Amino acid sequence: MASSTPEASNLPGMGASVNPDGGITFRVWAPTCDQVYVAGNFTNPQWNEGKIALAREEKNSEYWSIFVKEAKVGDHYKFVISRKDQPDLWKLDPYCRQVTGRINLNDNSPRENECVIINPKLFQWDKKKFDMPLWNELIIYEMHLGTFIDNGDIARRFLDAISKLDYLVELGINAIEIMPCTEFETNTSMGYNPSLLFAIENHYGEEGSVQQFVNEANRRGIAVIFDVVYNHLGPDDLSECFWRFDGSYKDNYGGIYFYQDERAQTAFGATRPDYGRPEVRQILRDNAMMWLHEYHGDGLRLDSTVNIRRSEQGDLPDGWQLMQWINKDKQPNRFTIAEDLQDNEWITKKVEDGGAGFSAQWDCGFYNIIRSAVVSNEDQSRSMSSISDALNKRYNNDAFQRIIYSESHDEVTEQMG
Repeated sequence: MASSTPEASNLPGMGASVNPDGGITFRVWAPTCDQVYVAGNFTNPQWNEGKIALAREEKNSEYWSIFVKEAKVGDHYKFVISRKDQPDLWKLDPYCRQVTGRINLNDNSPRENECVIINPKLFQWDKKKFDMPLWNELIIYEMHLGTFIDNGDIARRFLDAISKLDYLVELGINAIEIMPCTEFETNTSMGYNPSLLFAIENHYGEEGSVQQFVNEANRRGIAVIFDVVYNHLGPDDLSECFWRFDGSYKDNYGGIYFYQDERAQTAFGATRPDYGRPEVRQILRDNAMMWLHEYHGDGLRLDSTVNIRRSEQGDLPDGWQLMQWINKDKQPNRFTIAEDLQDNEWITKKVEDGGAGFSAQWDCGFYNIIRSAVVSNEDQSRSMSSISDALNKRYNNDAFQRIIYSESHDEVTEQMG
């Protein structure tokens, strides 16, 4: 089926992109390997024996691509990275939008977790445009899908959560912040250990269920904000995709997607993305735009932005530029929140003024002061001046550049030990 000399695809898109006239373009960044193949159930013979070689692209030789006419939506695939100095690496697509989860093939096959080709443009959104509540009127409900609803079927979380949207309306909220919902290790997690960036966690449902949830929330006047993690990846399950993706690495570090020195080190291991590489900034920016454009998200909350803009070794200017890029490219009516927790006004200054450009940032100081006053048994232990300061605090002389809260997942986790 494949020609002896593959030709790079002239169609756009990363990962597996659906051509409206049929067929799929596969494209991947793998700068140091000798050859990249795509294997799937659309080849003849299937998978390894029929794998198809991708071609290096002329404009940028670090990218590989191929157009496969026989591939279609619903097919399964993986990339095969070939190097002369090591065995072939079977890798999930960094841009893949859905995975099968573990498949027990009983043959020691590297295919035990496969990418699924999907078309995110098939969902039929309501024609009526959703008007997001005014930012200074947002009342945000932080939602962990894994515990928000339990019907005994852990693979339908997004769809099942729709049944409780009316309850949230009665509660008085007008925005939901979905805690990270892309693939992570095990079936239960808060989501801050992403192993993939674009694929929805299997136990939360398939891709279409996310759009349906957003659509139903918007119908009820509820905005949806997606929580994303760009300060680190994993650290678990990374070997299936990002970790040493094309086989190259330095010392004990993780290869092309991660810093190859001490800047990689985070509280979760040496898994900080290398913001200095344009290709790494690109995939993170593309991910942010996916939530806002394809999923019609009304906003983003970026986890631990302080660890995007600096490491133990000092500032990371490329991380700052990444955040500016995301905030510059989002639509004007989209709301972005930084969890920085450093009282840094530059986080919410405009990009054109040198700031990171976020709409608002979390203010944990409010929680600490107000909670201390509420739980204290003695009046003399309460500081009214501290309460006044907490209520009147501003960033850049704007009261609405901060998100105040009485509780969040961090406090709940701390209280539970």
